[in-house]
Amino acid sequence: MDTKKLEFLKETARRVRVGIIDAVFSAASGHPGGSLSIADVVTYLYFEKLNVDPADPQKADRDRLVLSKGHCAPALYSVLAQKGFLPVEDLKTLRKTASYLQGHPDMKHTPGVDMSSGSLGQGTSVSCGMALSAKLDGADYKVYAILGDGETQEGQVWEAAMFAGHYGLSNLCWLVDLNGLQIDGPIAEVMNPAPHEDKFRAFGWNVVHCDAHDFESIEAAYKAFDECSDKPTVIISHSVKGKGVSFMENNVNWHGAAPNAEQYEIAMADLGER
Repeated sequence: MDTKKLEFLKETARRVRVGIIDAVFSAASGHPGGSLSIADVVTYLYFEKLNVDPADPQKADRDRLVLSKGHCAPALYSVLAQKGFLPVEDLKTLRKTASYLQGHPDMKHTPGVDMSSGSLGQGTSVSCGMALSAKLDGADYKVYAILGDGETQEGQVWEAAMFAGHYGLSNLCWLVDLNGLQIDGPIAEVMNPAPHEDKFRAFGWNVVHCDAHDFESIEAAYKAFDECSDKPTVIISHSVKGKGVSFMENNVNWHGAAPNAEQYEIAMADLGER
């Protein structure tokens, strides 16, 4: 990856993180930890990978993205704002009455959102349906989904994985955000879903890994998806919950909490806004 592109992606991801913190602080609620851990991934997807157009959010041949871990909507809204689907200033209306930016993505009211989500596990099945539909129609768009690691404790995830493997959905790519923490604590202690790689391989998936905060690693993972022509791909994305904000990193207390005014200023300083 050339230096110019890398610097652009880093700066865009920084702005995405600023938007996440602005949104959650303004709402006085939300899920900053898991939103920050996928900020680099969604930045890469929307600025390097996805065939999408802010001027035509519903174009028929667009790539689809399903944020299966829908509580991390601040990350999706922030990258959509950076991409031009919605005004950046609207991020501060998160969860407000009558706002089109609610706590979970709503495809009926938010431009750029391909699927309403939030009930964990359901986004995986939806992404399989989208991918199979493309195969049946002879369409060449691809379907991407982002899952939480705690979400993989849901049985529906593995039913969907079996479905995708059976139908050879090579146009489907899931990313598991492996930050190791969920609302009740470490995933290994709550209900250990490991080993992810062995389970996905058993269901007939192509499995790759990436460093969720290294754009060259992310790029290599999605290149591996492009090169696989006979089976679905899952990217095990090794991330840090709360990445970019010092007091949120690897701290489960920031799974679903908003910073106060003093913490907001610290976060903005950490993100280079002060």
